[in-house]
Amino acid sequence: MTGTTGTTGTTGTALRVALIGYGLAGSVFHAPLIAATEGLALDTIVTSNPERQEQARAEFGDGVSFAATPEELWARADELDLIVIASPNKTHVPLATAALKAGLPVVVDKPLAGTAAEARELAALAEERGLLLSVFQNRRWDNDFLTLRKLLAEGELGDVWRFESRFERWRPQPKGGWRESGDPAEIGGLLYDLGSHVVDQALVLFGPAASVYAETDVRRPGAQTDDDTFIAITHTNGVRSHLYVSATTAQLGPRLRVLGSQAGYVKYGLDPQEADLREGKRPDTTAEWGVEPESLWGRVGSGESPLTGGGRPEPTLPGAYPAYYAAIAAALRDGAPNPVTAQEAAAALDVLEAARRSATEGTAVSL
Repeated sequence: MTGTTGTTGTTGTALRVALIGYGLAGSVFHAPLIAATEGLALDTIVTSNPERQEQARAEFGDGVSFAATPEELWARADELDLIVIASPNKTHVPLATAALKAGLPVVVDKPLAGTAAEARELAALAEERGLLLSVFQNRRWDNDFLTLRKLLAEGELGDVWRFESRFERWRPQPKGGWRESGDPAEIGGLLYDLGSHVVDQALVLFGPAASVYAETDVRRPGAQTDDDTFIAITHTNGVRSHLYVSATTAQLGPRLRVLGSQAGYVKYGLDPQEADLREGKRPDTTAEWGVEPESLWGRVGSGESPLTGGGRPEPTLPGAYPAYYAAIAAALRDGAPNPVTAQEAAAALDVLEAARRSATEGTAVSL
């Protein structure tokens, strides 16, 4: 097994990965990305569902074994190098705790925990054990986010005044399942689901939050938890982030609208990687992975709407989800930086907790 540094076996030996959970997150994101990453080998999948086992076997062959429970992994911890947790949100903390106590590095799908305090406890445990603990915030490798970071680094927009980010969908009928459960123990709802992404992106781009204001609503008949949420962050540097996550948006807004002292950047449409993964496309077999058509490029300019020709087209950088697991492999083998730390996840959870409190009390919350 490996800690935050060091290698397993001889040079060139792939790190053996066990994946807990083979629902949406496990089957669409984690398993394909792990399998496509040089230096990682998908060794074991924890699922007791025969149909999911068959699905995984069809894609990954006989080289993957299966376990019915996570406890089977702890019993053979010396045969594994990394645990990836892609099971329901309420299991993240107990499973990550057990994996770390078994001496195994861990990747946890977002949100890392239900509270910032729990996230910091996990971070302390990982540090105490000298083990990697990373959070799968894949949207840091979305095409629009990478393009915006490039524009900011080049000073194209001047001083940013306002950052608008939307993950909006039109799903007028609830789908059910734990993600839409009203039970607080499930850590469901859009605030902690899509909200984890937009808040993380805002903090990466513009730094710590000074105050948070939020509005959350349960709009759809039969819905049990928030399905239409707005979060406003005032960052310590004065930038204001306006973040929208919704399942009830009949007309979708721009994915990003970023307004600065010199210019703005407006981008419509979602990064294509999730849709491609859902359709069975794989980054190691698709020549132009993450590339979108020119018709979807955003525009940079000032004084006119991009929909009426304002500004210039800005080529969208390719999305790069595979970069996350490549960074994990480098962190484990070579001591390279953790791509998403538990402390960063805790800072985002501070904002999410403040947003929940703000929506309940109807007032801004200082951090």
